[in-house]
Amino acid sequence: MTVLAFDCAISGLAVAVVRDGAALAERREAGRGQAATLLPAIARALEEAAVDRHALSLIAVTVGPGSFTGVRVGLAAARGLALALDIPLAGLTTTAALLAAAPQDGRLAVAAIDTHLGDWFCAIDGAPFVASTEALAARLAGKPCRIVGPQAETLAPLLPDAVAQQALPDPALMARVAMADGIDAWRVRNRTEGLPRPLYLRGVNVTAPDGTRRTVETG
Repeated sequence: MTVLAFDCAISGLAVAVVRDGAALAERREAGRGQAATLLPAIARALEEAAVDRHALSLIAVTVGPGSFTGVRVGLAAARGLALALDIPLAGLTTTAALLAAAPQDGRLAVAAIDTHLGDWFCAIDGAPFVASTEALAARLAGKPCRIVGPQAETLAPLLPDAVAQQALPDPALMARVAMADGIDAWRVRNRTEGLPRPLYLRGVNVTAPDGTRRTVETG
């Protein structure tokens, strides 16, 4: 099984080509111009891995929560490639991708992404949720935990008994998580539920030319 996995949901982009669990190529690029750089990065990763795109078995992509633009760019590319190549598409939450990197050391793993609006996109065992630092601290009281995410070193000192694991979604780990369910399961899910859609936990804050801000609901 050969998987192309990529993430644009938090910062820059990351791409990996993984065959039977082993990473054949990995790339990470910084910057916000994913719309212009994602497809060339995918092409370079496939070339480095010596894998023709028609040999891919599955595509895996993060669906959010995260950057509105990054999530849209990643999903649009993933959906287009999956349809063109007639292969299944696995949609993984950004928080699940982060939690995949947490070691099994007895601490409760908590994925956290700064929303830049005074709170956090989080996940512990299941679906992502939004929480303020204070609400998360109350929820984690008495539980030794590991904060996993790009701003973990900012959040962990504000929580009781927390250690930080600075991390971004790892596309090689994403591929392995997606492979665990198998190609057929994703194909059935795509057929019955449709291709993965963006996951947003709140509307998007937009700044108008006059400086006023408003929230736009997404769908």
